[in-house]
Formats: sequence, structure tokens, C-alpha cells
Amino acid sequence: MAKLVNWYIFERKLKEKGLVIFSPLDVRRIFGVSKVAATFLIHRYTKKGFTKRLKRGIYALYDTSVPDIYLANKLYEPSYVSLEFALSFHQVIPETVYEITSVSTKPTRQFSALGKTFSYHRIKKEAFTGYTVYRQGDISALIAEPEKAFVDLTYLRLRKKKKLLSRFDKKKINPAKALRYAKLFNNGKLSSVIKTTLR
Repeated sequence: MAKLVNWYIFERKLKEKGLVIFSPLDVRRIFGVSKVAATFLIHRYTKKGFTKRLKRGIYALYDTSVPDIYLANKLYEPSYVSLEFALSFHQVIPETVYEITSVSTKPTRQFSALGKTFSYHRIKKEAFTGYTVYRQGDISALIAEPEKAFVDLTYLRLRKKKKLLSRFDKKKINPAKALRYAKLFNNGKLSSVIKTTLR
């Protein structure tokens, strides 16, 4: 069965489905092939340079430009881009951040893909909110609102006893909204710090 799916059909079908990033399961569903056949197809086309491996079980077409935010969401699910990268994206901090930082309800992890570093930090399920949908062409991805990115970062720095953010544009953060997000962590110290910092 795998031999019947030539590259042109393989590529066309994936693009028709809008799958910028795909997994062996996606291949099984689209082409109706077995797990072994799907693995064989992906291995063959990756070896030929037609597809690229992003991490175990996650692939992209060779000619596809994958936005960092979208790739970050897909590499480790559920997650949304937050912390320093989101604050830089929203121009809350002046620095350019090269590591794509996210939060997740799953354990803390770090991956390298397409020459970039993607890091994920665990937060409580109750606090897994405060993100918005970012769209680029046909692709949509999740990124924290400025207030939530600020709260997520403050929470993690407090927990790790690291220096808190001092240089940022207060005008881009709504104090009331940030405090509402802080309360989701059920952490008195965090709420107090957010209140004081954004006064």
C-alpha cells in the first residue's frame, strides 16, 4: 500500500488538508495505510529530503516555512507561547528573544527544531488560560496576552527564586486584568507582587 502513495500524491494531499506539520497518525488517516506503512512512507521521504523531522513523531514538508509560534504549539501539546518570547512579541520588553518560550500543563521540557530552541514550563491547569489566537495566512496559533505572559513569567521567577522583571513597558499591561490572571494561581505572594509592580 505504501508503494502506491507516490511523493506527488503525498505532498498534494497533505497541503490540501492544510497540514503544515504532520504526524504518522495524520498519514494513516489521510491515506488509509497501516502504522508500519505510514512510518515507512515518512522515513523514505525524510531520507530523500522531501520532509524534515522536527522531533520524534512530528514532521514538516521540505518547502514549508513554519512560524515559530505555530511550531511551538505543535511540538508539545497542550501549550501556548508565553513568558519572555510573548512579552517581546507584544513589545512589552525591548529585547529580542530568540528562545521560543511557552507554558504547558505538562512537565517542563526543552526541544531543538529547525535550529531554534523551544522551552516549555509547567503551570497549573487552573491557570492555563489568558491566550489569544494569532493568525498568519492559513495558520493559527496560541500566544499569551501581554498580561498573562507577564503573570506567567513572574510566577515562574518567584517559584525559582530568580530576579523579577524590572524593565518593561507598563502602559502595555492592564493591571486589573493581570491581577485577575494572578489570582488563578492561588498564590498570595504572586498576587501581591503583581499588584505592587503594576501600581
